[in-house]
Amino acid sequence: MSSKSKTKATFGGGCFWCTEALFQQVRGVHQIWSGYTGGKAPGKPTYREVCSGLTGHAEVVQLEFDAAEISYKELLTIFMSTHDPTTLNRQGADVGTQYRSVIYYHDDQQRQVAEEVLEEMATYYDNPIVTELSPLGTFYEAEDYHQNYYRNHPEQGYCNYVITPKLSKLRKQFSGHLKPNVG
Repeated sequence: MSSKSKTKATFGGGCFWCTEALFQQVRGVHQIWSGYTGGKAPGKPTYREVCSGLTGHAEVVQLEFDAAEISYKELLTIFMSTHDPTTLNRQGADVGTQYRSVIYYHDDQQRQVAEEVLEEMATYYDNPIVTELSPLGTFYEAEDYHQNYYRNHPEQGYCNYVITPKLSKLRKQFSGHLKPNVG
């Protein structure tokens, strides 16, 4: 991957374990960090603090991807299709501002592409999209035990009940965008 085509993207679509597991399957995504951003609390937040809902931070993933392999627009389309962008501060049973649907853009070009995708995707949903679009502030990497969570705990209850079905849907909808030997 050349440094010229190396780019970052940051998304929050509920629990970061789910979002991380999905994007680990996507061709062109080379690194993923689960973490927190979007809040106002001083200092590096902990998982417990973010879960309290008092920090204002969202659970997010930050991706490093090769724009020569997959475009930012394609990543956004996958993101918007693999969670419910019409529920405010909620994804399934996960409720709170930390689980909001959000796109944190890294530059003006990402903002413009995200605005286009949000407008295009609105035609696919019966309810209005509530996905927040905000500039990226400080990204805080989550604790080590949150990194690669699904890969390290595929038999855990939440993983089986929530993440595995999302991965099946991803394989059906986006098979052309997945890494070789996936699914």
